[in-house]
Amino acid sequence: MREDAGVTDEVDGRLGTPLVDEAVKKAAVAWVGVAGGPARALWCVPSPGSLLVVSGPGEQAAPGLAEAAEAQVTLRGDHGGRIVTWPARVTRLAPGTEEWMALAPAVAAKRLNAPGSAADLVQRWAADDCALVRLTPAGEPAAGDRLPDASLAEPPRATPAVRATRRPFRLHRVRRR
Repeated sequence: MREDAGVTDEVDGRLGTPLVDEAVKKAAVAWVGVAGGPARALWCVPSPGSLLVVSGPGEQAAPGLAEAAEAQVTLRGDHGGRIVTWPARVTRLAPGTEEWMALAPAVAAKRLNAPGSAADLVQRWAADDCALVRLTPAGEPAAGDRLPDASLAEPPRATPAVRATRRPFRLHRVRRR
């Protein structure tokens, strides 16, 4: 099904545009927002027409993504700036299914700094209740003039890693002139 003079294609129940398809092919990081919450930068792996994201214990934190039905995905271009934001249908892949068996090893092979082999990683994801989700385009993307002009920057989230800065230690008294 073609709409808007070739702008949108529906293939296998997936909506996409050439811009979204090209951005997905080159994606390594996607900013994913769930249920109106703030978007989080998540490591992802491109799959034909969609992105795959792993989250859970021992992996990246993506609160609410595994249970969500839809999300907003923002991708950057070669210049490092935001080029497209699109609504995505979220599908959680269940361990042991045919899709899981085909995609999980491919995602595990792309995982940097993983402890152990790719096969061990896939077994840990299944045992530790990690979520492997597919983000598939499901609506009209915002690109070009339809992207917001503002930076959409938010204040840093609270973290236990932050600590108060102490005054520097001085061994000898410093004289002022």
